[in-house]
Amino acid sequence: MKNYTTDQIKNVALVGNAGGGKTTLAESMLFEGGVIERRGDVDSKNTVSDHTTLEHENKSSVYGSVMYTEYNDSKINILDAPGADDFVGGTVSSIYMSDAAVMVINVQHGVEVGTEIHNRWVDRFNKPTVLYLNQCDHDKANFEKAFESVRENFGSPVVLAQFPGNTGPGFNTIIDIIQMKQYKYSADGGKPEITDIDAEYQERADELRNELIEKAAENDEQLMELFFENDGLTEEEMRSGITKGLILRGLFPVFCGSGDKNMGVGRLLEFISNVVPSADQAPATKTSDGEEIAVDASGTASLFVFKTSVESHIGEVNYFKVMSGEVSEGMDLTNSRTQNKERFSQLFAPYGRNRSKVTKLSAGDIGCTVKMKNTTTNDTLTGPGASFKFPGIPFPNPKYRTAIRPVSEGDEEKLGEALGRIHDEDPTIIIEYSKELRQIIIHGQGEHHLNIVKWQLDQQFKVEAEYLPPRIPYRETITRAAQSDYRHKKQSGGAGQFGEVHMIIEPYQEGSAPKTALKINGKDYKLSVRGEEEHPLSWGGKLHFINCIVGGSIDARFMPAILKGIMEKMEEGPLTGSYARDIRVYVYDGKMHPVDSNEISFMLAGRNAFRTAFKNAGPKIMEPIYNVDVFVPSDRMGDVMSDLQGRRAIVLGMSSEKGFEKISAKVPLAELSKYSTALSSLTNGRAMYSMDFDEYAPIPGELQDELLKAYEAEQEEE
Repeated sequence: MKNYTTDQIKNVALVGNAGGGKTTLAESMLFEGGVIERRGDVDSKNTVSDHTTLEHENKSSVYGSVMYTEYNDSKINILDAPGADDFVGGTVSSIYMSDAAVMVINVQHGVEVGTEIHNRWVDRFNKPTVLYLNQCDHDKANFEKAFESVRENFGSPVVLAQFPGNTGPGFNTIIDIIQMKQYKYSADGGKPEITDIDAEYQERADELRNELIEKAAENDEQLMELFFENDGLTEEEMRSGITKGLILRGLFPVFCGSGDKNMGVGRLLEFISNVVPSADQAPATKTSDGEEIAVDASGTASLFVFKTSVESHIGEVNYFKVMSGEVSEGMDLTNSRTQNKERFSQLFAPYGRNRSKVTKLSAGDIGCTVKMKNTTTNDTLTGPGASFKFPGIPFPNPKYRTAIRPVSEGDEEKLGEALGRIHDEDPTIIIEYSKELRQIIIHGQGEHHLNIVKWQLDQQFKVEAEYLPPRIPYRETITRAAQSDYRHKKQSGGAGQFGEVHMIIEPYQEGSAPKTALKINGKDYKLSVRGEEEHPLSWGGKLHFINCIVGGSIDARFMPAILKGIMEKMEEGPLTGSYARDIRVYVYDGKMHPVDSNEISFMLAGRNAFRTAFKNAGPKIMEPIYNVDVFVPSDRMGDVMSDLQGRRAIVLGMSSEKGFEKISAKVPLAELSKYSTALSSLTNGRAMYSMDFDEYAPIPGELQDELLKAYEAEQEEE
């Protein structure tokens, strides 16, 4: 294929709710551009976009797919995003790397929850948006109702650029407002007959034309002046206004058609090639250090890797966007993360599993290469004289977790390698080897997401593994002050062991000062602070260690050993073996032996004194609490609220956002197991949610008793 310049390149993401027909629309876009000679379909498992065995099995997109088509001397790179929220990683990367989005909406249903979720990402990344109302040929198509939901949810920038003359099984006519022409298709779709608008549609077309011209003029003062002077705009002026409106997200033009029948697809491509902003009109990208890198083919070569896939007989395939300069065959670029050089021995323009060989790619273009040594998703590669790095794709936080282990003990390494490969292909699958929980934890976006991982392990990697309930990362702390002392004494021929430690512990609060006097169980303790150490803990919270030794009862050289003993018990709390946090320890007295005292003696004395004091200090188990935002249709609010209350949720508030109700709540992690499945069942898949860690909070007393009994039983078994 030919080499395209930056101003000839268009990068569009196909986004929208699952079932909108994005994959089928992409098929027609490639067919219209002559990249493929025959259109495939999802049921026949032969589409360009959904080309993996996994997607064939699911009959839906799992990964973001990279394709291109050629139209009107433009190269249109198409990033087909998965519609299901479980596979949002492919959606986010597709939108992030595009320069515009085509929001595909099923006219049977109008705006769905997935549409709104995808639009939030489009809005967050500030991408120009074209709305495409698809499946106008379906027997349940309702264009007017669908458009009404679009206008209600997307607001005043929405304006019709087309409307169908008819819908349903006999759909064959589209009225184009920009060109003021009528497109009539045969029953099989394809190339339309373009004519003047029939009289029955003329009045509505004229009204919509005036509305579109006004919207186009609103985004440019000069065009607004021309609009008032000439009582309208020329087609060229209108296109210029639409482009500016798209860039400012002040105008969302609505197109219509049938991707399945290839009706209206050619006109959509024509609009993208003529009006949608090209790569050279995209804003400069900021590096991690805040430096702006313009999309300029004359600049230093740089690219960003946004997707990695693994193909049999080939290995890793790295998909990238050229951020600046030009990349050509044989060029060496430096990976900003590893500082290693990577040679681009081959360059390709991908379309699904297929690839067209190219010799050069200019700024703004999207391509792929193979046989990179140590480059993966979110890596930046730069040419000579440059060393900047682009920020990584902001993937969403996980919402679902499970533990996993190999069925055969000899497969641990094989399982680890397979999970690493799966993470490389889908960075929203996060693998955690938890020392604290003594489990391998897989984090993902939902139960279906992690079921897909299990399928891959079974079918692709031939590793037999099983899922287990994940343990909860509880924390232990104290609620009051307590005193304890412990003498470690051991004599068994030769030098013995002796160390005695007296300590007081109390809850630690950020910024609080050590006390000089405490009263515990009716007894007064005077404390003289000689030194203090604050130790932030990797698992959260702090240990505040206070040396109150006077008169040399414990030599200063033994204090680090006492601290080590305490820290060992902090890492394995006395109640459930969970990490302890937010405790202040005063070591105020003790005894030594001139011969038998050593570090191990004081470490053991400190550890045991701390354990005893902890159990007498009103110990409390803390549980992780998450902020949860649930987006739900109003007719399912009651069911979702009841379910949340049954999960010990504290509802913080409710609000309406563009047609959906938003419930904000704090929910314990222990109650969020399989929440994605439950929510989908309650709402027929119409609700979605997000979650992120907030804080640790005390667990209710009855639940603490249950946990203590379970831990004791577990210890007895071991």
